[in-house]
Amino acid sequence: MTNRAVDLWFNNLGKRPALAVTLSILWLILIAWVGYGWNLGSIGLIDETEPLFAEASRQMFVTGDWITPFFNGETRFDKPALIYWCQAIAYTIIGVNEWAVRLPSALAALALISLSFYTLQWYLARLDELEHISRPTRRWLTAALGAAIIALTPEMIVWGRTGVSDMLLTGCVGTALLCFFLGYASKQGNGQWAMGNGQWGRDTEVNSSQSLIANRQSLLPNQWYLAFYVLIAGAILTKGPVGIVLPGLIIAGFLLYVGSLREVLREMRLLMGMLIVLGLSVPWYALVIWRNGWNYINSFFGYHNLERFTEVVNGHKAPWYFYFVVVMLGFAPYSVYLPAAIARLKFWQIKYWRSQERSQQLGLFAFVWFVAVFSFFTIAVTKLPSYVLPLMPAAAILVTLFWSDFFKDKGTSWGLGGGQ
Repeated sequence: MTNRAVDLWFNNLGKRPALAVTLSILWLILIAWVGYGWNLGSIGLIDETEPLFAEASRQMFVTGDWITPFFNGETRFDKPALIYWCQAIAYTIIGVNEWAVRLPSALAALALISLSFYTLQWYLARLDELEHISRPTRRWLTAALGAAIIALTPEMIVWGRTGVSDMLLTGCVGTALLCFFLGYASKQGNGQWAMGNGQWGRDTEVNSSQSLIANRQSLLPNQWYLAFYVLIAGAILTKGPVGIVLPGLIIAGFLLYVGSLREVLREMRLLMGMLIVLGLSVPWYALVIWRNGWNYINSFFGYHNLERFTEVVNGHKAPWYFYFVVVMLGFAPYSVYLPAAIARLKFWQIKYWRSQERSQQLGLFAFVWFVAVFSFFTIAVTKLPSYVLPLMPAAAILVTLFWSDFFKDKGTSWGLGGGQ
């Protein structure tokens, strides 16, 4: 009786989109506040790294020099400018305090959690549409669960409440990858573009055809790919080359596996996309190099990027299994489900995955995302727990899809015409 009441409630929710959106927003605000907002500024700056970011941003705020970061009068070339800009802007809004230092990290976490919620709901809505059935209970519960898992893992909470650049990078890279998948998955198997509104049975043939024609005629990619390029530029301005190298490896590996590399690169308008990325990210690098010359190039690109990958920097050495431990603890308690969630995919069945609708390849995409980040930083010689933070959303998606199989929802069948 209880299950029937729950199903009825979610069925009514699906018929009232305004209420569904309102409740979704309230849920996201609740879990974000529990994980990141509650007592965010009640603890003083921690470790030695957070004060470095806080003070460099304060000096940028005080001096008005938004190009070269300084700490106690000396240049600080550890990270690019975006994290300092965000913290300095927060200072202007709420004052120089711990809240302002950590607010960019908390907002980046909120953005990532919210887009993950939308992606999971959209994925299951497309699955319902393909199977000609409506299962709102499963759809909404799965999306809510996935958002909660991402929000409430220890690794996400720690770095989402710390005023350093790691969560901002994860927010940019994670949302960029989700935008890529939504852009990629919006194209259906028949070559038409789904509208991506998250509602089953609403993507009419007329609208899909019009969208396809418009996309072919436009010099710009679709809206999701466009957002992807903007967010990649943000990632580059947060931590440098890793902001494009890491997503590039993930997307290239995924597209090669499903055999769609050339086709999707054409859809993405790659040349135009690279112009957007370079146009947004290069100007600051050009200005900071113009001001500081080889000192910046050697310090940032040499020491803080190349040497961190090839040598041990600042004594941050760890054994090859280091990130197995980090993921096991940082993704606890959900990490115990990861092996089963990965095995559930049967990722070795290439023919099966290549035959799937694009929208139904989310699990495979999350798997490639997880493995690529894990492998990249395992190969890197310098090791820190925060380096694998960008794989946490992928791990959460894998576990969420695994658990979604256990949500009992018989659903309501509907005909090919789209009626319930």
